[in-house]
Amino acid sequence: MPKRLEGVLAIAHTPFSDDDRIDAVALTRAVDWSFAVGANGLGTGMVSETLKLTADERVELPRLLVEAARGRGPVFAAAGAEGTRQAVGFAVAAESVGCDAVMAVPPLTARPGIEQTTDYFRAIADAVSIPVVVQDASGYVGQAIPLSVYVKLLDRYGPDKILFKPEAAPNGPNISALRDATGGAARIFEGSGGVFLIDSFRRGVAGTMPGMDLLDGNVAVWRALKRGDEDAAYRAYFPVSAIVSLQLQAGLDGFLAVEKYLMVKRGLFPSARRRGPCGWELDPETAAEVDRLFDRLQHALRTGA
Repeated sequence: MPKRLEGVLAIAHTPFSDDDRIDAVALTRAVDWSFAVGANGLGTGMVSETLKLTADERVELPRLLVEAARGRGPVFAAAGAEGTRQAVGFAVAAESVGCDAVMAVPPLTARPGIEQTTDYFRAIADAVSIPVVVQDASGYVGQAIPLSVYVKLLDRYGPDKILFKPEAAPNGPNISALRDATGGAARIFEGSGGVFLIDSFRRGVAGTMPGMDLLDGNVAVWRALKRGDEDAAYRAYFPVSAIVSLQLQAGLDGFLAVEKYLMVKRGLFPSARRRGPCGWELDPETAAEVDRLFDRLQHALRTGA
């Protein structure tokens, strides 16, 4: 029986060695830390540099995560691709290595209509016995998924099989639209890195999928919201959202540059190496502001956020 996805689910960053291979030792260290600070589970997504991994690495990375997790929580894997056959292959491979769910974006370069987009996700769902998270990452890559696609998939498969991660702008209203269009049946996850977490929580999300770099802060916000302590939630939220605002200025490259910088700062990764080509590098002044905000976050966490 697959483990249920809920709560704070960390998106793993992919550490690379000097010879540009996945660093399994650093990955395991990051997974152990993630569970230690309160992650309910973890998986791969856009900030795992999925689009720059080879086909073999897209199977290897989920396998390494399943091994590192050691049953402490659910593991899910990104399976989205430019073609349906590719996506189905990645989904089947993820299930075969022990993943509890897969997450898929639609093709990013094509613009399929409602029927073809629906058929793409149906093919993935039909190919595996585990849940499928339908991800709209159009806030930074690709095109938005029409609301009618979400509704059709939920009507066909139900809320235990089909989950949602809508990241199209405007995030909050789109979460509410999906919630309302499905009569509250849709199980929705937000993926803003933390900048929209409090607003998303108020709209009824089942969980959040932040990168590992600010995981302790996002866990603190989530737990404070769950126990109704808004003051503590906002104390952690403000430095988290300020850091994410710096990431947002350069899109996916901005997220990756700052996130890996923080993974090194935390002592989890030996290197901030990313797969090239990259369109933005972290400059010293931005790094200095990240450092200041990170110190404020750690102070908030130490003082009871």
